[in-house]
Amino acid sequence: MNTTTAEVAHQLAWIAVDWGSSNLRAWGLDKHTNVIAQTRSDKGMLSLKADEYEAELLRLVGDWLPTTGQTDVMVCGMAGARQGWQEAAYLPVPTRLNQLSQGAVTPTLTSQRLSVYLLPGLSQTRSNATHFDVMRGEETQLAGLVADNPAFTGLACLPGTHAKWASLDAGAVTQFTTYLTGELYQLLAQQSVLKHSVGSDDLNDPACREAFISAVSEINAAPETFSSRLFGLRAQDLLDSHLPTGKKRADVLSARLSGLAIGLELADACDQRLSDEPITLIGHQALCQRYTLALNAIGFQTQHLDGDTAVLAGLRLAHHALKA
Repeated sequence: MNTTTAEVAHQLAWIAVDWGSSNLRAWGLDKHTNVIAQTRSDKGMLSLKADEYEAELLRLVGDWLPTTGQTDVMVCGMAGARQGWQEAAYLPVPTRLNQLSQGAVTPTLTSQRLSVYLLPGLSQTRSNATHFDVMRGEETQLAGLVADNPAFTGLACLPGTHAKWASLDAGAVTQFTTYLTGELYQLLAQQSVLKHSVGSDDLNDPACREAFISAVSEINAAPETFSSRLFGLRAQDLLDSHLPTGKKRADVLSARLSGLAIGLELADACDQRLSDEPITLIGHQALCQRYTLALNAIGFQTQHLDGDTAVLAGLRLAHHALKA
């Protein structure tokens, strides 16, 4: 992208921002919604106070702005959290994904150059009031899924530290569930007794791949054995003479731990499947490939939508709805 600052300022129509807990990304778009500039910062919600957001945004995109008029900025993610710039209250499901902008809030700004809209997240309270759930940021990626297919119906998964599974019906989120899988894996690998046995796996390695698939299949068939299989992994390290030695041994056991954690998630999540259509994975390629391998191992097909592509499409949809 070789557009000069002057050309960006001349062509800029609006700005899209994905503001997470640890970083943010911003894209400048022209009147045809083509990306003409992009930037990023490590100033996520965790490192900013509410009165510091505007200055950080201007620091990043100030050179893009035309000399006159206001530029719209559509923001998704943690800037709209209670601890963020200003709270954009959660919308309860069911929620149509093309209507997220109806819940947007506009923080008061000192600058006259920007008009900022913070998009809401989604919330869920089951009828028995025992299952509460929230998402903030992922709903915009889901909106990107329906941007080109407004009637989309099916099951979508957004893998990550806190993986989200959402059921969609005709372009609306009807229910969703969050799984602490990524964080659980990190805790077990770094702070439990298993830290003495695991390394960092590579599923391109045949031994790691086999260990991962085997663990997914085992725990999917008997999820109630999860805790005992975790300790069995430590025992295997101590007793199994057939495992490779050295780093390769730790990598294979790491693949097994990953398979157990993801397989436990799938044992519950795949019960939500609405049809025989492929499960849509939204996110970075490497993690989605891991979930594809796991899902294929227990008989499910997948399709993939890149996470950045999805969030930009969702922000475009929200901006279009706002201006309609």
